[in-house]
Amino acid sequence: MSEQKNKKAVVLVSGGLDSATVLAMAIAEQYDCYTLSFDYGQRHHAELQAAEQLSRASSAIEHRVIRFDMGVIGGSALTDMDIAVPEVPTEGIPVTYVPARNTIFLSFALGYAEVVDASAIFVGVNAVDYSGYPDCRPDYLSAYQSMADTATKAGVEGHGPQIQAPLLHLSKADIISEGTRLGVDYGLTVSCYQADKRGHACGKCDSCRLRVEGFAGAGVADPTPYY
Repeated sequence: MSEQKNKKAVVLVSGGLDSATVLAMAIAEQYDCYTLSFDYGQRHHAELQAAEQLSRASSAIEHRVIRFDMGVIGGSALTDMDIAVPEVPTEGIPVTYVPARNTIFLSFALGYAEVVDASAIFVGVNAVDYSGYPDCRPDYLSAYQSMADTATKAGVEGHGPQIQAPLLHLSKADIISEGTRLGVDYGLTVSCYQADKRGHACGKCDSCRLRVEGFAGAGVADPTPYY
């Protein structure tokens, strides 16, 4: 009887606390993890350094950074330096939404998953404590899965990678509690939309506010350095 192949997963790792938790969850499920990050023209690279550290700390099989520039189309405070990052809550979909970003990220992950024969793609999207992004919702992920099953060789053959979003219905406090249980070092993570070169956070943007509230709700000390 032949030995069963190890389970493989592509894990999108941004360097933030959500993706760090998802990576820990994939490892806990005994996946061999191939981590993927993106240098897409965002405001800072501290999150990419954090992603590399998290991948190394988790003993990922391989960590890759894909580079492209979404700043050429702009339309987001994260890729257009002329658009300020809001430091107070706003109505509707905020200007930190990057047009089609998750669709692009997942498409790279889908191709990578086919290459390494991964059965899963883990992504840290969340539909509870999030900023109103349309590509962080259950119906979006369902639609993307249908497309992936139709558009890839592996999908047509019936063994395409399945998109796993284990944080989808968790609050930020629940995410932090679960990550703490799994031993995630949140001191390595960077969530701030406008962190400085050392990864120090502003404490004012949407992402920082959700992070602060999450640690408080989980009753866990916040290791974030603020400037």
